[in-house]
Amino acid sequence: MPSGASPRSKAAINNSEMQHRSERISEALREELAELIAYELSDPRVSSATVTSLDVSPDKRHALVRVRVEEGADAKQTIAALEHAVPFLRREISRRLELFRIPELHFEADIATELGPRVDHLLKRIKKGRPRG
Repeated sequence: MPSGASPRSKAAINNSEMQHRSERISEALREELAELIAYELSDPRVSSATVTSLDVSPDKRHALVRVRVEEGADAKQTIAALEHAVPFLRREISRRLELFRIPELHFEADIATELGPRVDHLLKRIKKGRPRG
């Protein structure tokens, strides 16, 4: 090794840089998708959707987008509407971000949205001393 660094430390540095890049890409995609969904989509089924997180696969080909849906809205219809809008969303992202590859977008309802009322109920019961419910 000319620089005196071991192969293991170089691999760790490269892994750290790649992880940081994935995080930056995830955050940029999350911000753009949140803006597109909030302001550019005219479908009323997605008006209650909020992007909570976005995870990009290591090969940058797929992105899992977690969406919070307001309590009165139907999560399945919202996810279906977002899946229908994927071509538009990918095209707009490609115009806004300079990425080599725009990942395929996969939407799922954020689990906190589905479990929120139940978790609140359970926490109240635990606080009162009645953990089962």
